[in-house]
Amino acid sequence: MADDFLVLENVRFGYGERVIIRDVSMRFARGSVTALMGGSGCGKTTILRLIGGQARPQQGRIVLEGQEIQGLDRDGWYRVRRKMGMLFQFGALFTDMSVFDNVAFPIREHTELAESMVRDLVLMKLNAVGLRGAASLKPSEISGGMARRVALARAIALDPPLLLYDEPFAGLDPISMGTIAHLIRSLNDALGATSLVVTHDVHETVSFCDYGYVLGDGRVLGEGRPEALLASEEPHVAQFMHGRRDGPVPFHYPAAPLAEQFGVDR
Repeated sequence: MADDFLVLENVRFGYGERVIIRDVSMRFARGSVTALMGGSGCGKTTILRLIGGQARPQQGRIVLEGQEIQGLDRDGWYRVRRKMGMLFQFGALFTDMSVFDNVAFPIREHTELAESMVRDLVLMKLNAVGLRGAASLKPSEISGGMARRVALARAIALDPPLLLYDEPFAGLDPISMGTIAHLIRSLNDALGATSLVVTHDVHETVSFCDYGYVLGDGRVLGEGRPEALLASEEPHVAQFMHGRRDGPVPFHYPAAPLAEQFGVDR
């Protein structure tokens, strides 16, 4: 479709006989915020790694702005990654750099701008996340929620058209969580970007995303607008979206009978 910024078609990935992603197809509309939801180990972060080139699919296509990217060489990936901003789980800031230098890092790495322009850009990005006053501090001197906002400022430093978020709400208090959710939505709209948010936080995510995919066992179990996912009667989707203990996702990990596993009779 013409308005699709990013497309995954029949993507498969695994390690040996262990399949992580099974024939997954997804479309991400230009300018949208799309959530990738599902339980731990369902393949959400693997999809981000495939999009970012840290792993390559064993089958299928990944198309970014009309260009197939799964077969790019090192230089090709370096160019494509300039179009991507990544917010890593827990921020992943450089601990020995100041807040200012963390945000300046991608600008210095990918451009040859004068330091005066770097300074103006960094302060503008920090101001956008409410942390211009913390520019001289080290990550160890700010809170976890503030560190996540610094990481967000770094992710948007080059105004990338594609923003990838890996569990942006993990470990945050409710106020920080709401702040990050608001920033994801507002910055996406201000930049005209396309955002992918990997998360298992249903309540916060449905409040700001445009569309969502629910994954399980490496497959797409359901997709649609937030209200459609909340109303879904597909058993796996309903169990995840409403946090139900009982459902097709079992409590017990599959185990062999005791006699077979431990050599006992009972």
